[in-house]
Amino acid sequence: MGKHRRPGPPNQPSRVVPRVDASDPLAAYEKRRKAPMEVWRRHQPLHGGASHLRPDEPRALEEWDGFAYVPAGTADDLAAARAWVNQAAGSETATE
Repeated sequence: MGKHRRPGPPNQPSRVVPRVDASDPLAAYEKRRKAPMEVWRRHQPLHGGASHLRPDEPRALEEWDGFAYVPAGTADDLAAARAWVNQAAGSETATE
């Protein structure tokens, strides 16, 4: 067995980790403050379980504050929770 290597040509930098702007002293800090998987808002069932099961039960709404997910409220059912998440996604893309 040979050594494990990264895929791609050896003369090119790895694409696994996104580049950090060297001229911005806070670039690495800002990269760490991004929400996991770019999910800024999420919902979870109050009584546990998968999110698609029992769609008529209430959901806990959580929002990313730069360090962790914090409670943002509750929704009556799955449809209301998804509307809340999608509302945020639509408004963020409109401002950027």
